[in-house]
Amino acid sequence: MSFPDLSKYNHEYRKGQLSEKSLPENPFKLFGKWLNHALENETSPRSMTLATSTKSGKPSSRIVLLNCWSEKGFVFFTNYRSRKAMEITENPYVSSVLFWPNSERQVRIDGIVEKVSSEESDQYFQSRPFGSQISALISEQSRPVLNYDFLENLFQEKKDEYKNKQIKRPDYWGGYILLPEQIEFWQGRPNRLNDRILYKISAGNRWKRSRLAP
Repeated sequence: MSFPDLSKYNHEYRKGQLSEKSLPENPFKLFGKWLNHALENETSPRSMTLATSTKSGKPSSRIVLLNCWSEKGFVFFTNYRSRKAMEITENPYVSSVLFWPNSERQVRIDGIVEKVSSEESDQYFQSRPFGSQISALISEQSRPVLNYDFLENLFQEKKDEYKNKQIKRPDYWGGYILLPEQIEFWQGRPNRLNDRILYKISAGNRWKRSRLAP
């Protein structure tokens, strides 16, 4: 079997470095700095790959939007009947990646996921555009549908039904928070000698930092 040569598409990283002298003890300070930079310089700075797995260890992954974050964790919203939600129910351990190509950076976050409060989900749902609320209302996420026309017709029906009305958040839709156990910061460097700085939570909720080989 022959494979196409993709080496001509290789990219040489040149833009930055991570020096131990300038690294904070708390990973969230560095994350905030990197995210703010990404918000100004990346096309999809909030896009986050989320990998889940079944109880038996069969994985799946997809892109979700990072909605907000704090030193407690990282929040995203979804349908609680979706494949990712069912797998989270079976196995709350997840892995996620934010990749910022223009900055030649990525952040990997591993930890446990749990639901946010109903009040937090309600608040965010009401802040969404009307069309997005309708979509959440009608979508049986991850389940087969007849065709796209079916979705469009259902969307229009609900749009007409709820015109000039407030839509209540459906109980099958809401937020999750990823509680990190480790966070790795990756910075591209020349000759593939990339920086990898790992923060791991230790006893007493203290963060321990180390450098990994590229």
